[in-house]
Amino acid sequence: MKRILALALTAVLGMSLLAGCSSDDSAGGSDVPQKVVHNLGADPASVDPALNEAVDGSQVLHSAFEGLTRTDADEQPIPGVAETWDVSEDGLTYTFHLRDSKWSDGEPVVAADFEYAWKRALDPATAAGYAYQMYYLLNGQKANAGEVSVDEIGVKALDEKTLEVKLESPTPYFLQLTAFPCYFPVRKDIVEADPEGWALNPETYISNGPFTMTEWTHNDVLRLVKNENYYDAENVKIEEIEYVMIVEGSTAFSAFQSGEIDYTENVPADQIVQLQEAQDANFNIFPYIGTYFYCFNMNDELMKDVKVREALSLAIDREAIVTNVTKGGQKPANGFVSEGIATSTGESFRTLAGDYGVPVKADVEKAKALLAEAGYPDGAGFPELELLYNTNEGHKAIAEAVQEMWKQNLGINVTLRNEEWKVFQENRKNGNYTVARHGWIGDYADPMTFLEMWTTGAGTNDAKYANPEYDKLINDSKFASGAERDTILKDAEALLAKDLPVMPIYYYTNPALMRTTIKEAPKSSLGPVFYRNAYVEAAAE
Repeated sequence: MKRILALALTAVLGMSLLAGCSSDDSAGGSDVPQKVVHNLGADPASVDPALNEAVDGSQVLHSAFEGLTRTDADEQPIPGVAETWDVSEDGLTYTFHLRDSKWSDGEPVVAADFEYAWKRALDPATAAGYAYQMYYLLNGQKANAGEVSVDEIGVKALDEKTLEVKLESPTPYFLQLTAFPCYFPVRKDIVEADPEGWALNPETYISNGPFTMTEWTHNDVLRLVKNENYYDAENVKIEEIEYVMIVEGSTAFSAFQSGEIDYTENVPADQIVQLQEAQDANFNIFPYIGTYFYCFNMNDELMKDVKVREALSLAIDREAIVTNVTKGGQKPANGFVSEGIATSTGESFRTLAGDYGVPVKADVEKAKALLAEAGYPDGAGFPELELLYNTNEGHKAIAEAVQEMWKQNLGINVTLRNEEWKVFQENRKNGNYTVARHGWIGDYADPMTFLEMWTTGAGTNDAKYANPEYDKLINDSKFASGAERDTILKDAEALLAKDLPVMPIYYYTNPALMRTTIKEAPKSSLGPVFYRNAYVEAAAE
């Protein structure tokens, strides 16, 4: 999702189903309120399908909208708004056949809604951070660069129920992409009536998914209710989802314990061990395809020296962080692509790519030698370094650990600065930092979801990394397949590790509290909890 992320200590692979035996009153009966209170952790910066870049916004979008496809428990595409589709022999043309479906205001969803949404996301005037993820469309990248008109993008409504899509090259995971928010449809009349505010106002937030927005009180609550016009409304049992924004993990934990909320990923590290020891049935460590890392501003004079960046990376004891700080079963990261991603043969990409020499424990001797080569022996003369993170107990604890490691191992002084989520996102995106925390959750189960974001000019490239050789490798991979493609992507990550615009720290897991009374709510390894077929059953007496 992407990205991005205001979640606490979370992170790695798969999906779990919280399913149970249903009974007359448990599966949405009149005696059990069909309401879920879900803590997002922060107020989303955006819930516009074209503009969202964070997991919190993605959670809302997956509840309110639906793309041509959805994903099943194995992260594989299944029919969504598209009932069927045809693919040409050369893999370059997809023809989607839409089912009868409606927007939340009762208007029909038509193929032109997808055409408009995709062209809008690629229009440079929209400034969509995820535009690069649509470069698979014919002329998508050229349109985003302003080299051709958006009218030349390879998406066309042939009639109300038929959408033709042409690609630049065969893309094996394209159907997975169509389940991601930037590929969701939006209504032209709604968006163009209020381009800046339509997605902020419940009255104009017209959606086509199982739920629709009725309230958004910023930094407090975002409320969705069942969309009675959804094509499969008869199977949607949840009547209301109340998304709340509790930033501090201790507060969220207390709210869960007191019954005020039903779901939170913001679980304090000191509570994780206790919950495990108590074998609390509400607590799970879900797999998560994601990497927690620090981002270097490659335009910052101090960070331009790769020896400085490598010294900072080598001075980190990743094992100590996951053992003593996060405590949620995370694994030290020795590459950027997360665990849980496979190659064309089904082999783990991490097994293929290796560790690039990144130690689990700090290599203090080498780190100090590199810093000396950069002109700062034992940290002498090194400017005070500012480390930026968004307000969160978990991020603070990690930042404090890194601060101490850099002081002890390199002799440099580090100041910590925390910012509210939206402000933090904006400053990181605009390069107003030296070193900043970051995290990336895969948008789909392929190495490209981690590697493509660092191409020159990508909206998600907060490091401002630019290397034509890297860009070429990513582009070449789009025209390759099988073992050849695997090797190209391995080489791309190796170059990323050499240039070091980012410093991986650990692979995510997803420690979360979900009330056992919530059933049939799959938790994706890519982030969202899907409430489409969920229900609340009566608590055991």
